Amino acid sequence: MTGAGKLIRLYLRLDRARLAIWVLVLGIAPVGTASAFQGLYITEASRLRLASTVAANPSFTALLGPLYDPSIGGLTAWRIGTLGSLIVGLMAILTMLRHTRDDEEAGRREVLGSTVVGRHAPLGAALCVTIGAGTMIGVIVAAGLTGLGLPLAGSVAFGAAFTLMAVAFAAVGALAAQLTQAGSTGRGLGVGLVGLFFLLRMAGDVGESDGWGWLAWLSPVGWFSRLRPFADERWWVFALWAGFAGVVAASAVLIQSRRDVGEGAIPPRPGPSRAPASLASPAGLAWRLQRGSLLGWTFGLAVLGVVYGAAGDSIGDLLGANPQLMEIFEQIGGSRTLTDTFFAAAVGIIALIASAYAIRSVLKLKSEEDSLRTEMVLATATPRPRFAWSHLLYGLAGPVLILASAGALAGATYGAIVGDVAGEAPRVLVAALAQVPAVWVLTGIAMALYGLAPHLSSLSWGALALFLILGQLGQILQFPQWSLDLSPFTHIPLIPAETFTATPFLALLGVVATLILAGIWGFRRRDIPA
Repeated sequence: MTGAGKLIRLYLRLDRARLAIWVLVLGIAPVGTASAFQGLYITEASRLRLASTVAANPSFTALLGPLYDPSIGGLTAWRIGTLGSLIVGLMAILTMLRHTRDDEEAGRREVLGSTVVGRHAPLGAALCVTIGAGTMIGVIVAAGLTGLGLPLAGSVAFGAAFTLMAVAFAAVGALAAQLTQAGSTGRGLGVGLVGLFFLLRMAGDVGESDGWGWLAWLSPVGWFSRLRPFADERWWVFALWAGFAGVVAASAVLIQSRRDVGEGAIPPRPGPSRAPASLASPAGLAWRLQRGSLLGWTFGLAVLGVVYGAAGDSIGDLLGANPQLMEIFEQIGGSRTLTDTFFAAAVGIIALIASAYAIRSVLKLKSEEDSLRTEMVLATATPRPRFAWSHLLYGLAGPVLILASAGALAGATYGAIVGDVAGEAPRVLVAALAQVPAVWVLTGIAMALYGLAPHLSSLSWGALALFLILGQLGQILQFPQWSLDLSPFTHIPLIPAETFTATPFLALLGVVATLILAGIWGFRRRDIPA
């Protein structure tokens, strides 16, 4: 572990903006949710009415987990706990892989190894930084919930659960970094495991009455609801996270001690002896680099669309029985019908997630440049704009495919339940595609930052975090209108709950075109690498 302290300072410096955004967003989200519930569910009777409706709805149990206690704390744990812990896990995996496998793939790990740095120091430093970020999230959550007047024990359990989720999935990220040779493969493995754990949690929660509840105990994501914050906490569940993290982290250390730097424990499949003709062009190379990510994001959000579609049939009963929850949906944007409002809000959430794919696709240009592969491509007869567009295309066309798949499946699932697939599938599909211009704004921001100031390109993730906070909490927390207008999603008509108007779409498309052209212009004029 020689040199681990200096590496910790290096990683913190490199991630100071990115980790600050993760910590603030994930720490504030539960506190904002609890504050909103305090204002909307003042009486115990209203909370009991909501709890009885949720308990009878398997769709909400599948998506958010069981509701164990109708108190403000219990409602907060139900609404944001499972999904929040899932995002904490993703944060931990991505942070670990960025400072382990990505460094090895880029050759930086070998350079560090040539200095006075111990073999396990980079892995140990990455674990310390990731666990430290998870600890900060937990402290903010516990302190914020306690400050709102919620019980101390439940607040501490809630915050500690987020911290231990970061610990557990930091270990998962460390293991994925040892098993794979490419950073993209490691991220795919890590995110795939998160998805598997979420599906196990979902199957266990929904099948609890049929004897399948044990499946949730196999998932670190499912342990949050089993901990039962604010509902007679089970403190011994913390031992499951600790034991899981210890075993997985020890496995990662053992594998690292036996493999070569730059190699993975699972060797990659040998490629063909001759490259296909498609790789002779920037477009073919971009497709080879982007196809796995595109297919994975499309499949994952399509599954989420099916979940939302299944929940659409019972949303009327849930909101109709709870005027306070109806007020939440009205604050999101008003409605002609409860179901239309639900789907308008649902596709908005899917669009925010799809924006993460758009940013990642564009910033593939940055990773290629940092790895010095961009220089090799531009050393041929490839013009810079052509190379930039080869990856930018996925930041534009990818969200269209993702939103179309998720919207069509959400509408088809809901239509199959109510007996009108032909009528409902197109309506929800149009609602999903209406979000495309707002997603493209984030594509444009990422491209503009990469072209004009590549060292600031990670700020595009900060823009996404800002829009997420404004969209999901801005109305509930009564932010001023000018701040809400900063988000492009604010200007999109909430179709099908509202009528189509062309003006905001044209304005957003103008912003997108300006940002992209500025990014291309900057990319043409600056040095490579910057």
